[in-house]
Parts: sequence; structure tokens; C-alpha cells
Amino acid sequence: MKEKVLSTRKNGMSAVIIFTLLYLASIPAIIAGITLENPLIGIIGMIWLCIGWIPYLGLKVLKPQEALVLTLFGKYKGTLKGDGFYWVNPFCTAVNPAAATKLRQSGDVGDTTGSTVVTNPMTGYRSAMMPSKKISLKIMTLNNNRQKINDCLGNPVEIGIAVIWRVVDTAKAVFDVENYKEYLSLQCDTALRNIVRLYPYDVAPNVDTTGDGIADEGSLRGSSEVVAARIRDEIQAKVQNSGLEIIEARITYLAYAPEIAAVMLQRQQASAIIDARKMIVDGAVGMVEMALERLNENNVVELDEERKAAMVSNLLVVLCGNHDAQPIVNSGSLY
Repeated sequence: MKEKVLSTRKNGMSAVIIFTLLYLASIPAIIAGITLENPLIGIIGMIWLCIGWIPYLGLKVLKPQEALVLTLFGKYKGTLKGDGFYWVNPFCTAVNPAAATKLRQSGDVGDTTGSTVVTNPMTGYRSAMMPSKKISLKIMTLNNNRQKINDCLGNPVEIGIAVIWRVVDTAKAVFDVENYKEYLSLQCDTALRNIVRLYPYDVAPNVDTTGDGIADEGSLRGSSEVVAARIRDEIQAKVQNSGLEIIEARITYLAYAPEIAAVMLQRQQASAIIDARKMIVDGAVGMVEMALERLNENNVVELDEERKAAMVSNLLVVLCGNHDAQPIVNSGSLY
């Protein structure tokens, strides 16, 4: 289905004036038919008085960034685009299967079947309001619920995304899919699952995230921009046939699942401790080497191999210990 934009002029106000004048003229026509004994004029006036309200059904008002898909007896006639006051065939019907479906800023798609209940703040009475058949062409946001997905290493992670999208082809959105909003939500979930399972949460060895057969350092936490771009491309490829454009996709939440979060935190702490110890040992060895070199250069003291080993051991204990050293002063001879 290809979109066809109607070139109807914004003639709504002219149509209102003409039909109102004709409707008012039906009353004098009925009176003239009775007084002048001309039944034809009276019959025409009575017929128009009964059916003169039908042309008013063809009046359509559109605000900026709104569209209206029209069908006539089941056949697609075209789409009204652009703000203004229009008059179309009164027998045309506006179609929007997703009119009652709301894409919330947080939470999944909520389909409210039937009318929407509105409460009057002045009187407190509740009234039913039918959902509008107009299609919004504005940029909208879909923020689906967080999903629990296993990464490429099998670790369960929770992740949420925000998708920025809009309708670009109203005919495809209305006729090619049953409900384009629910269709978008489902495709976002599947695309997110397909991409996340290719990446580890943190950088892991021997993991290929690009599919080129070469291990890389891609991860969900460190390559969020790349992951979001791949998710956006995946969603766009899936919703191309529904007349939607995916402008952007962003990761809004990323964390380990609660059942392994504590274990992964301990693992990260252990890794941090090991890295810190490694740095301390490297620094301590360098300081010991520097101390021995300075002692030899300045001929401060001459030490045999056994005394050097004892000195190295003592310095490493002092430099790598968790607590401050408590030295023992030897007041006697070194030997």
C-alpha cells in the first residue's frame, strides 16, 4: 500500500457557510410551498431539512503534525496532511486501528479497548470520549519495560531502552500491519534481545561481538553507543514495512540481574583488589631495586647475598603490608 496525499483545498469554512445558508433556506421553501400551493418547492425544502445535516459530517479539522487516513466504502481514498479546516466526502471514514493504543513514556503498550473516561474537574461527572482517529506525525518516545536477557557469556542482565520514532507513511502504518504501535513495541523487544546476546556485560577475552571472527573488546557497559546504534538499525529493518522511522535508540538502564548481582559485585571487588596488589608489588620491587642501586653507588654499606636477600624481604614486607610497619631497632652489630 502506497500513501496518497489528498490535494483537497482547505475549504471547510466555505462549505460551512454554503450548507448553513441552504439549510436555512429550506424553511422559507417549505413555507413558500404551502402558501403558493407549489408542492415541489415544499417537498425539496422538507427533504433538505431532513438530510441537510449529512454534509456537515465531511468537515475535518487538523492540527500541525497530524494526518487523517480516509476510506470510502472500504476503499482507500487518500490521506489528509497539514493543519487546516477541510471538507471531504461526508461518507468517507477515518481509519486508525491504533487509536486506542497508548505508548506510555514508561511501561509497555497499554491497549485501552473502548472509550476513554474523562472526569470534569468542575462538576466531578465522568463522561466517555471516543479515541481520535487522527494519526500523529510527531516524534514520539517508546520506553518499554526492562528485560532480563542473557549476555553472550550466559550471565543474566536487566536492560531497558528508549526508542525515538515517528510515522512517515500513514498508508503502510494503517493497512500493512494490524496495529503499528503494538508492532513497534514487539519488534523493539525482539531486536533488543537479538543484539544484547552478542555482547558480554564487561570486556571478556576471546569474544567476537562484530562477527568478523576476530576477538574484540566490545561490551554492553563499555560500548553502549555501538550497541544502541545496532539496536536502532535492527529495529528499523524490522519496521520498514510498517511506515515507521526509527530516529534513535538509547540504553536507559543496564545492570546485572538481582540473582547474580551480589556475586558479580564480589568478583569486581576481587578483580580490583588483585589489580591494586599488582600495582603495589610492581612499585615495591622498583623501590627495592632503586634502594640497592643507590647503596652500591654511594658505597654506604657492603652486603653479601644473604644480607641482600634479608633486606629485600624486609622492604617488601614493609612496602606491601596492609598495616604500618613496627620496626625493631638492633643496637648491636649487623653480624
